[in-house]
Amino acid sequence: MFGKLISFFTGRAKKSAGSASGDVREMEAFVEYVVKALVDNPDQVEINAVDGKDGAVIQVRCCKEDIGKIVGKRGKTIMAIRSLVSGAAGRQRKRVSVDVLE
Repeated sequence: MFGKLISFFTGRAKKSAGSASGDVREMEAFVEYVVKALVDNPDQVEINAVDGKDGAVIQVRCCKEDIGKIVGKRGKTIMAIRSLVSGAAGRQRKRVSVDVLE
């Protein structure tokens, strides 16, 4: 798992034809892995990727009680997740953002 994440973030992942949506799915899986590790109710976490005109948006839905764990103190946790995702997306010349929804 970690070898795949390292190759993904360093840009050394194997490229295949039509892998544009696959790249977003890998980022979506990364966000899901991190968020489920943070919350108390991982079975109620829902992750969806939505394509927009400016790029993809990864939407995170969870219990109201768990939103604070995802956001973190002063928003530092969600800022770190967004930074990792946007950095990985930037290496692939894409725009991907992460939103936390109620």
